[in-house]
Amino acid sequence: MTEIAATRTQIVIIGAGFGGLGLAIRLKKSGVDDFLILEKSHSVGGVWGRNRYPGAACDVPAHLYSFSFEPKADWPQKYASQAEILEYLRHCARKYGLEAHIRFNAEVAEARWNEASGRWSVRTTDDWVFETQALVPATGQLSRPNCPQLPGLATFAGTVFHAAEWPQDCDLRGLRVAVVGTGASAVQLVPAIAPVVSKLYLFQRSAPYVLPKPDKKYPRWQINLYRRVPGALRLSRLLTYLNHEQTAFAFVTWRAALRVKRRAFFRHLRRGVTRAELRGRLDPDYRFGCKRILLSNDFYPAMDRDNVELVTQRIGAIRARGILTNDGDERTVDCIVLATGFTATDFLAPMTITGLGGQDLRQSWKDGAQAYFGMTVPGFPNLFMLNGPNTTIAHNSVVYMIESQIRYVAACLERLSRGGVRSLEVRANVEHTFNARLQRRLQNSIWTKGCTSWYRTAAGKITTNWPGYSFVYRLRTRAPNWRDYAAQ
Repeated sequence: MTEIAATRTQIVIIGAGFGGLGLAIRLKKSGVDDFLILEKSHSVGGVWGRNRYPGAACDVPAHLYSFSFEPKADWPQKYASQAEILEYLRHCARKYGLEAHIRFNAEVAEARWNEASGRWSVRTTDDWVFETQALVPATGQLSRPNCPQLPGLATFAGTVFHAAEWPQDCDLRGLRVAVVGTGASAVQLVPAIAPVVSKLYLFQRSAPYVLPKPDKKYPRWQINLYRRVPGALRLSRLLTYLNHEQTAFAFVTWRAALRVKRRAFFRHLRRGVTRAELRGRLDPDYRFGCKRILLSNDFYPAMDRDNVELVTQRIGAIRARGILTNDGDERTVDCIVLATGFTATDFLAPMTITGLGGQDLRQSWKDGAQAYFGMTVPGFPNLFMLNGPNTTIAHNSVVYMIESQIRYVAACLERLSRGGVRSLEVRANVEHTFNARLQRRLQNSIWTKGCTSWYRTAAGKITTNWPGYSFVYRLRTRAPNWRDYAAQ
C-alpha cells in the first residue's frame, strides 16, 4: 500500500455534532482557521444525524437545546424533532462556513502522541493521516449503539436493526414487529409505529418512569414576538434554564422531593393505561430518578392498544421466524428493532488513543473513564475532550454543559497557539483528587440507589453524570487554572 503523506493542521476535532461544531464556530470567531473536523458520517449532526427512527425528538425545550450564540426564534414547537435539530446544526455549519473544514466519511481509528515533535498523529480507518498540535474528541456519549448478543439473532430470517441505525427505506406497515428495550428511543418510536404495524411486541426488561411531556406548538404571534422583541428569546431561554435547573434540587440536595414527581408518574400511568394488570407491569421496581426519567404523552396510550403486547418474560432465543421467551412461548415476528441504547460508558471507543510513554487510554480507563472536569487526562498532552466523562446532567441541557467546555478548551488552545508552550498536560495529582471527590459525591446520589443504568459501568462506577448543578460546573470551568497543568 502506498503511504499517504500526513496532512498538518493546528487542531483536529473528532465529530461534527453540537460539541465539534460549537468549538469550530468559536475558533472561527476568534480568527483561527487552521483546524479540521473529522466526521465518520456523511453529514453533520452527530447523534441527531444518525437517530432517524420514527418519533425521534429531544426531551429538552428547543430554546435551551441550541447554542446561546445562535438562537432560533422560529422553532415550530417547544420540543424539537430530530429532523428540526439536524437542520439547525446544518444551518450553523453553513452560516459559519464550516463545510470547508469538515472531512466526511472519516472515522478515526487511532491517535498517537509523538513526544519528539509534540504533536498528535491521527489515522482514519481508510489510512489518511493527520498531524496536529491539539486533538479534541467531540464524539459524545451516545454515539455507539449497544447491540445485545441475543442467542440465535444471526439466524433470524426477517429484518433486524438497531433503532439508531434505522434504514431510510424501512416500511413497517402491516408487519409484526418486536421492539427490544424500553428506554428513551422505545418510548418515542412505539407510539409512532403502533398505528401502522399489525402487531407490536415490546420486550421489557425494566419498566421506565415516564412523565407527561409539556409540549406545545408555538402560535404565530409568539414566534413573531421572539423574532421582533429584543431580549424575548433570551428571556425564554433563561426561564427555561432556571425551571430545569431548579429540578436538580431533588437530585442533588433533597431526594425526598422526588416523591412529588413519582405521584405525577402514577397519575400519568393511570390516565394512559386502562387495564390494571398492564399498569402493574409498567410500574418500575426501582427508585424514581435512579435511571433516566422519560417524557411522553403518547407512550402509555400506545401500550393500551389492542395490537400492542408488553412482554416481560426474558428472551431465551431468537429463531428464524420469531422470538422464544423463557416461559416457552414463541411469538412470530417479521422485524426486530433493538431499542437497546448506547455504550455510554465506553468513551472514545473503538478508537485507540496512545499518550506519553505508550500509555493506552483504554487501559488507563480500565476501571472506568475519568478526566479533569471531563476534559483532560494526565499522560495525554494536548488532548481536550468535549462531553467527556461525568459531564452529562439528568436535569438540564447538555448543550449548556458543552458550551462551558468549549470556553475552557478554547482558552487552552489559545495558549498553545501563542507559542512558548508546546504542550499542556493536567497534573496527575490534580486529576486524581478531583475525581476522588467527584466519585464520593456520586456515591451519595440517587443514581446509585437500587438500580443499574447506562450511567454506570458493569462494576458500578458512574462515569457519565455530573453530580451537581450545571451552573456550578460553568463557574468552576470559567477559565483554566494554569497551575493545574504542566506546560512544556
